[in-house]
Amino acid sequence: MTKMTKKQLHLVIVTGMSGAGKTVAIQSFEDLGYFTIDNMPPALLPKFLQLVETKDDDHKLALVVDMRSRSFFSEIQAVLDELENQDDLDFKILFLDAADKELVARYKETRRSHPLAADGRILDGIKLERELLAPLKNMSQNVVDTTELTPRELRKTIAEQFSDQEQVQSFRIEVMSFGFKYGIPIDADLVFDVRFLPNPYYLPELRNQTGEDQDVYDYIMKHEESEDFYRHLLALIEPILPGYKKEGKSVLTIAVGCTGGQHRSVAFAKRLANDLSKNWPVNESHRDKDRRKETVNRS
Repeated sequence: MTKMTKKQLHLVIVTGMSGAGKTVAIQSFEDLGYFTIDNMPPALLPKFLQLVETKDDDHKLALVVDMRSRSFFSEIQAVLDELENQDDLDFKILFLDAADKELVARYKETRRSHPLAADGRILDGIKLERELLAPLKNMSQNVVDTTELTPRELRKTIAEQFSDQEQVQSFRIEVMSFGFKYGIPIDADLVFDVRFLPNPYYLPELRNQTGEDQDVYDYIMKHEESEDFYRHLLALIEPILPGYKKEGKSVLTIAVGCTGGQHRSVAFAKRLANDLSKNWPVNESHRDKDRRKETVNRS
């Protein structure tokens, strides 16, 4: 008889000083594959976990619980005590902090009011909040001081502490083909135009095929200008990829376009994706490859 393994809930409660970076933090958890909720009232947390427990799979949850919830201090301690007693819950608190001077500067920059300042000074609200949150900070397993951290550095810190490195890729490349006649992809970071190369569309035997077909691919790549362009394209892209990763970019989208997105761009995107995948996680897609076929079928 096979022994049933009890599923595990992984919960991170993100809290801390207002202005210390909780918005960046919760976005970072979402990028790491966590289900996230911002501004969760503490009283609703046990009921929410009960709903999640009805699912069959393991879950990773990250919830922001902070001063915006008026019942924060009257409920949070009781809720945390209840969570501590759940055996099937992997539970951590991430507390974000920053120096008073930095928090004041951030509030002035955004022109937002502090939730505890009311009509008073921002610094008064910060000092009151720090006093009230002191017990919660002492309970936290992870305390991050964001005073000197940029948003990119905070995301990196969270990834180092909470990501499953075997499952999460910190940087990946999307290589796609498209047709200029249908518009440039709005999410493209780098766009390359191959409309100057010989076009298989004008050969009747290749017109209804695509750049994924070997005959079309060979026809495009056999021309000297195609090979020369591809060699320079690869030499341009490969050295800059580590820089994108270093700057904290999670996805780099490289788009290659021709007129209709059926032949030349598909062949080049296919070749580029294959070469880049030797050293990087790459996803290959062809936005407009079959669009002409769909148009013909509708007509």
